[in-house]
Amino acid sequence: MKRIADADRDDARILWDFNVLKQPVRPCSAALVLGGCDIGVAATTADLYRAGLFPTVVFSGGIMPATRARFPRGEAVHFRETAISLGVPEEVALLEPHATNTGENISFGRKVLTGGGTAVRSVLLISMPYMQRRAYATCRKQWPGVDLVCASQPVPFDDYAKAQDDEAEFIAMMMGDTHRVMEYPHRGFAIEQEVPEHVRDAFERLRKRGYDTWLLPG
Repeated sequence: MKRIADADRDDARILWDFNVLKQPVRPCSAALVLGGCDIGVAATTADLYRAGLFPTVVFSGGIMPATRARFPRGEAVHFRETAISLGVPEEVALLEPHATNTGENISFGRKVLTGGGTAVRSVLLISMPYMQRRAYATCRKQWPGVDLVCASQPVPFDDYAKAQDDEAEFIAMMMGDTHRVMEYPHRGFAIEQEVPEHVRDAFERLRKRGYDTWLLPG
């Protein structure tokens, strides 16, 4: 595994603070759970359901190369099963097992939520912490009329980083999400958001140190 220098962690913490939106959670019409590599998202979903923040939830995410070994039947299937084991009733836990990116998570998940004619005025978007800003920007583009709240496991950077199997890979993945926040508005996939200079500087320093495996090509 790559050795993590203190300077790497300092810059990664800057990206974390930018990407974690820290929005106050509140009751919503429904929840939409984005797949990924962190099964803790399912546990967070169960906590939020028990808190009475939504009556129904759709788990979105297909079989992905990066997570196939961990979730061989698809991210949404495993996330849903974990949430049910933690108390979310099967009948309110809907499944969207085909999405292969964040845009599809939103668009496919929206179809599942609204397909039965249900009026969805607000959505609690549940994801990995460092995916919040990207998820927010994508949902604002894909579903502009919905009232949106982002939620994740409430954990500080240092605790989350220490819990990862490969901290360098975690930082590289967060670099990938940050890159997409900066680049996807130009490609029509997300809304534009201000990226402060100190965040761009931290991003470039980490890029030069080799945390570039999840960046967009070109």
